[in-house]
Amino acid sequence: MRSVYRLWANERNARKMLQLQALPRRRRPVPGIAGFTGALVGGMMLAAQLAAQQASGDYATDLGIVYAGYQRIIALKEACDEAVPETRAANERAFAAWQQRHQELLAELKRRVTAMIRRASEDEREYSRNLGKYEGAILLSREEQKVSFLTAGSNTLRAQCQRAPELLKGPEGDLAVVFASELETIRKRK
Repeated sequence: MRSVYRLWANERNARKMLQLQALPRRRRPVPGIAGFTGALVGGMMLAAQLAAQQASGDYATDLGIVYAGYQRIIALKEACDEAVPETRAANERAFAAWQQRHQELLAELKRRVTAMIRRASEDEREYSRNLGKYEGAILLSREEQKVSFLTAGSNTLRAQCQRAPELLKGPEGDLAVVFASELETIRKRK
């Protein structure tokens, strides 16, 4: 699994890899699930480019981009907790406040991801299997992002961790601002 996951890190191979790993026994085409996963995995590895990226206009891709932005914030918090424990208390308070401010948006994102996975599944059993598969992919992506933060260098990470509370309070941490065009695409679909 680790070697397969490493191929996903290369954005050029992400779409090819996702096409090879089609959902099992899917009889009807489900547009977008591969685009969501490709954007999520590619977005997690290329997180610095997320804010500068234009919305694709594709529901699944834009949902993956926004969800990757959310997962990147979690990865930064986890990396800071692990590597710079003296920032843990301040970052925990800032992250809790950030989650509270974004509560509705985060619930919407989770609901939309779950609905997309449900549409890709024929029955409850397949849904459970697919949900586990995609949640596992999301967790692996977040872990890779965390590792990239941890390997960025102690001074770089320390500076990011000390700056995290301001980031979460400012416009850089406001998902609705950073991903406004992607959210516009996403919200066109009920």
